[in-house]
Parts: sequence; C-alpha cells; structure tokens
Amino acid sequence: MSDVRVPQIYRPPLSIDVVLMMMLMLWGFAGVAGADDWPAWMGADRDGVYRETGIIDSIPPEGLPVKWRMPVSAGYAGPAVADGRVIVFDYVKSEGEVKNDPNTRVELQGAERITAMDAETGETIWQKSYDCPYSISYPAGPRCTPTIDGDKVYTLGAEGDLQCRTMADGEVVWKISLKEKFNAEILIWGQSSHPLVDGDLLYTMVGGDGQGIVAFNKMTGAVAWKALDTEAGYCPPSIIEAAGVRQLIAFHPMGVASLNPANGTVYWQQQITPLYQMSIARPVVDGDLMYVSGIRNASLMLKLDTEKPGAQELWRGNPKTSVFSANSTPLFVDGTLYGTDCVLGCLFAVEASTGERLWQTFEATRPQEKRKVSHGTGFITRIGQTDRYFIMNEVGDLVMAKMTPGKFESLGRFHVLQPTGEAFGRAVVWSHPAYAAKTMFARNDEEIVAVDLAKNNH
Repeated sequence: MSDVRVPQIYRPPLSIDVVLMMMLMLWGFAGVAGADDWPAWMGADRDGVYRETGIIDSIPPEGLPVKWRMPVSAGYAGPAVADGRVIVFDYVKSEGEVKNDPNTRVELQGAERITAMDAETGETIWQKSYDCPYSISYPAGPRCTPTIDGDKVYTLGAEGDLQCRTMADGEVVWKISLKEKFNAEILIWGQSSHPLVDGDLLYTMVGGDGQGIVAFNKMTGAVAWKALDTEAGYCPPSIIEAAGVRQLIAFHPMGVASLNPANGTVYWQQQITPLYQMSIARPVVDGDLMYVSGIRNASLMLKLDTEKPGAQELWRGNPKTSVFSANSTPLFVDGTLYGTDCVLGCLFAVEASTGERLWQTFEATRPQEKRKVSHGTGFITRIGQTDRYFIMNEVGDLVMAKMTPGKFESLGRFHVLQPTGEAFGRAVVWSHPAYAAKTMFARNDEEIVAVDLAKNNH
C-alpha cells in the first residue's frame, strides 16, 4: 500500500475500542487491495476471473475514460499489476528487420527490457534491460507475462532467460539461461511458458529428456526437481485440486500430465498431440471435468477421478465440435466452454458433456468483417461469479458481454489500442490485458493504456 501522510494537527487520544476498530478496518482494506491485483498471467489465481467489485455494468456508447497512455516497445507479454505498480516486458530492437513468417526464424539484435510503472500515473519507477539476440519466428518481443510474488518479479524471455528481480528497484536476485544451463532448444516461436510461483517453488516448461518441466527454488534459482521426457511446447503449467490432491498440470506437445508439485512424480498422463507442437492454451477445469485444446484438430475432454489422482477420456473433438483454441485460453463455466476458435476465428459456446457447439459469433473477435479468419483471437475474462465478461480482441477493442449457454449479448465496446502486430496478413493485438484497481491495462507494440473501469466514474 502507498504511504499515508497525516497532517500534523492535534487529535484527541483514541480509546482502545476505536483503535481496535480502525485496525480491523485497515486489515479489511488491505485484503481488498490484495484482491485487486493482477500479479500474473490471467490474474492472481491464473483462472481468468476478475473479482473486483464496483466496476461498470456496461460500456457506454461514448466509450471509457483513459487514465494515461505511455510508450513501450514491442512484445506479446501482457502487463502484471501489484502493489500500485505495473510491470511491462518488451523488446528494444537495435538491428535486423521483423518479418512474420511462421516457418522462418528471424535474426535480430536487441535487448529485452523490464519496466516498473506507477499504476496511477504511468510514470516509470525503474527500468532494466539485458542484451538478447533473437533467432525466432514472430520476433516482436517476449511472450510471457511477468509473475509478481511479494517483493520479487520473475520473467521468462523469448530466448529462455529466466530472471528474478526485486520489485523495489529491479536489481537481479538470480538469473538462468535455459539454453546454457539445460542445453534447451528454444522453440521456433519462442519460450512462452509463463512462470508459475507456488509456495517456495517456481515452475516452467523447459524441454528435453527428463526436463520437460522444471521446478526451481524461487529465492535462489536452484533446481528443485525435473520431470517428463518432452519438448517444452508453449503452455504455462497450472495447479489444480482433484481427488483432494493438489496436482501440477503440464500440457506438452505429446499430451497432458499431472504431477506432484512437491517432487515431480507423475500421477497420470493422457495423450493429445496438437499440430506443430502447439500446446498453448492452458487446460481448464470445471468440477471434475478438464478440457484440453490444441490447434485445428486436437481437443480432449477428460473426467478427473474423484477418489485418487487420475483421468479418463470422455470425448475428442472433430471439425464440427468443441473449440480449438490457440493463443487464448478458453473459460470453462458451469458446464459450458467459452473460447475463440483458431480455425474459424469466432467465439464459440460449447456444451462440455458432448462437445456440441451451442452458438458462435464474430462480434467478439472481428466484428467488422464477420468472416472466417485464421487464429481470430479474443482474450476472455470473467467478471466475478457473474455471466458478464470482458473480451479484449485482436483489433484492439475491449468488448463487454453477457454470455450464457443460450446466447451472446453485447454490453458495449471501446476501441482501446491500434493493432500494431501482424499475423496472416492482418493487423492484430495479441497481448492479454491486466485488470486491477478498477482499471484495465493493455498494451500493443507502441504503448500501454490504462482504461478506467470504475462504475462511479461513468
């Protein structure tokens, strides 16, 4: 919390009862402030749910107030927000030309950069960078949202530079090159496994024999354990609880695995092989069901065992069922999947028990065109435990909508950012926003924007 300055004027002594009441109020406010943070990819619980109250019910026709805009450089990494600071991860190119060919690595010279900004004003608090030549496809910049944990911030760069820095001033606590330490192969589209911090450990996909996923001591960077013979893929790990057991879920190019978070022991595995090793979207859970999605033709619904760690296949998708998610993770709510489809480029609602598509719309992805488009993208965030959602789409619009199994109902839209990236011949914004302090923080390759979401300000 920020410092509170009290005017130096006389105040009568406070009774013990009043002091205790004030302390309880402050503790309550501190709890609310913590709940407002967005310290990692897809939020504090990494589940794509925005739990803050007192925000807008719809987006008015005149749009939303913009608190500030600040310049940034290029990258796909979304911002992270905690303790009144916004952390932005980008790439400052010094030599080379960016060309987006899915099959070609591009050679660039430049530096990956981490910037801490004041969440209220956008002013830079500190900024650190390190040299990082690129040899990847789609080389705009880093992919992974920074992970804030207490007084530390963790970043994973596109070329495998894993670093821990202080939130106070950005100084390095420890750093590891996955290429140097593990001889890891950097995937053609760059390392994309947003670091997950849980307890004393940090988890990320690395890739290679016996090191598909690696757990590190978050304070020192020491390796705690390694597991799985697999390439890294592009999906971040997650932790679920099923059968009364906490399970670390790793979606890799050959399947989805459940492990013991403490030591890496494998509980169970199920085979799914998305094209081009593109395990990207995080497996999502609703009750005892888990949905796993790859691109184009790979999707799998699992039933989790409720007695002991385990999973059984319920169904696999076909070209006319399920939703094939790529770079945006679907949400799984009360038996229905909501996600953008990389084949048609629209938003689907899908019945979880059968894979049947209930409805589809282009309003959430490319509303002006309303046509099939490869990898049409919208980043979906649920607003608390309601049927209202924010969708930040690839054309730079923030869409608010009510979504139920029966229909999609628009609650307004606001054009936030120009699409400055390129994919398949069209301009896109492919960066997940952050929601904190009744504000949305979103970036493209040129600027980061803070949009006011407070209900009382509209």
